[in-house]
Amino acid sequence: MSTHDILHRLSETLASRRNADPETSYTAQLFSKGPDAILKKIGEECAELIMAGKDGKRLNIVWESTDVIYHILVLLAFYGLSIEDVSQEMRRREGISGIDEKKSRDSK
Repeated sequence: MSTHDILHRLSETLASRRNADPETSYTAQLFSKGPDAILKKIGEECAELIMAGKDGKRLNIVWESTDVIYHILVLLAFYGLSIEDVSQEMRRREGISGIDEKKSRDSK
């Protein structure tokens, strides 16, 4: 089982929770509260990841990274996007200097 498979399955599961009952699904709860609640949760999880990184505790870094990725996938699903959209953009950027890629976005 590859990382690619896990992220794609999770992305599909999250999309399927779009119309689920918020009483029985945490993801559906987030969807029902809208983008502000999802973005707030991403911010909270990113802050926790920063603190875990500062502490240098490897397991905590993994846990918090997982939470951040999950909530980013929820945001993508909220907007009808998936991990495949992110994968396509990563493929587009592969082999391009980060500096050059950033400049290309600034000029648009």
